[in-house]
Amino acid sequence: MVAEKIINQIKPGAQVKVHERVKEKNGERVSVFQGTVLARKHGSEAGATFTVRSILSGVGVEKIYPLYSPLISKIEILATPKKIHRSKLYYLRDLPAKKAKKKLDVILK
Repeated sequence: MVAEKIINQIKPGAQVKVHERVKEKNGERVSVFQGTVLARKHGSEAGATFTVRSILSGVGVEKIYPLYSPLISKIEILATPKKIHRSKLYYLRDLPAKKAKKKLDVILK
């Protein structure tokens, strides 16, 4: 489980690194997905989720993670945005990476 302190820091615009456990034929391994949080839905209830977007090999990839999933071993907060006035950042899907970073104006930790 992820600490409550980290869960409160997962906000739209934050740069996160999610470590998730993946079951394979030979056992289990940890897969890391790094990207920007686009949205967080359903507050802090049991079914709460957050969406992370990254660009891999020139293709935009989004993953939706349940907030309280036992398969998530760790979440690292890499950077937080200065000021975001929207709760869903879906408009970042249409922007090039350079313009998206400039719009967010993130603070690195």
